[in-house]
Amino acid sequence: MLSFELLHTDAGTGARRGRIRTAHGDIETPVFMPVGTQGTVKALPPRDLLEMDARIILGNTYHLYLRPGHERIARMGGLHKFMGWPRAILTDSGGYQVFSHTDLRKISDDGVKFRSYIDGSEHVLTPEKSMEIQRALGSDIVMAFDECPPYPAEPADVREAVRRTTAWIHRCKAYPLQDHQTLFAIVQGGMDEELRQAHARELQAIGFRGYAIGGLSVGEPKPLMYRVTAATTAVLPHDAPRYLMGVGKPEDLVESVLRGVDMFDCVLPTRNARNGQLFTRKGKMNLRNAQYMEDTEPVDASCGCYTCRNFSRAYLRHLTMAGEILAAQLGTIHNIHYYLDLMRDIRAAIEADRFTEFRESFYAARGEAVPVREARHP
Repeated sequence: MLSFELLHTDAGTGARRGRIRTAHGDIETPVFMPVGTQGTVKALPPRDLLEMDARIILGNTYHLYLRPGHERIARMGGLHKFMGWPRAILTDSGGYQVFSHTDLRKISDDGVKFRSYIDGSEHVLTPEKSMEIQRALGSDIVMAFDECPPYPAEPADVREAVRRTTAWIHRCKAYPLQDHQTLFAIVQGGMDEELRQAHARELQAIGFRGYAIGGLSVGEPKPLMYRVTAATTAVLPHDAPRYLMGVGKPEDLVESVLRGVDMFDCVLPTRNARNGQLFTRKGKMNLRNAQYMEDTEPVDASCGCYTCRNFSRAYLRHLTMAGEILAAQLGTIHNIHYYLDLMRDIRAAIEADRFTEFRESFYAARGEAVPVREARHP
């Protein structure tokens, strides 16, 4: 079973440094988890992820259920063996994907009836079905089935989503998982800080080994996302990991660690790489810009990734403009390496009680002002 140890708290900010232990290895936190929706981190073989020392990746219940099917993956020995990944895996419940296809689904207290985006076939995803799929996949961290309200949403609709999520989470917890698997609850509540805190306390009364913050980064202004995150972490237990789902940009990781978050995931580093956008310490670089046509410099001279050690901006731009597959691979190597390096630097800063200085230098390198932090919750 999963365990969490809080190793250090930054004296000046409250940012947390911890370690999650799983059956497939330890995870140093704060951590960024590359997204492998369909059993692959797009454009990267597991070998590259291991060389970058990624400790945990994501798989998605919704997509793997529709194709190739969870029962087939179970017959193949589980998701770890199927995709050749020896370290930890977290699987999303599939709820967000179902709810995002508003024209293909119908919600009830039982679950969600939806049509496949692949062939239009009809399916029903319930809390029990989500647990059945994730049990078959064999992931280390299993996410509860929840309802994610859109932004903006009517207050009554947000309260209803919280009520339904709590009922579904009870049903998830009652479903038996494999011995090595651990269920995380998901806090909902839209942008209502009091409702978020009430839901977090309600879930703690049920009792879980980890808690996620869902329903953010769905179009709300950044200051609002940060404020709701801070309000939620303020009432979550200190001895359990906190996971901010679907976040985000490098600055979002820095700001959310400041507010007590331990775990992150986002498709941005892989998606942006496929579109020729690379992350650097000075901000984003768009390789499609003509200024890089004869630029012999690496993407980021301070980066030690395979791409930066071996290739110029001019060559990467050429690959991007030519639509070569290698452009996506080399760009993704760099972006994932950047994100993992960022988290290593964050962990080191917390250990040294220098997270405030790290945050200031992070924005200074980008030529940006340090955002004003809201008043800390008691």
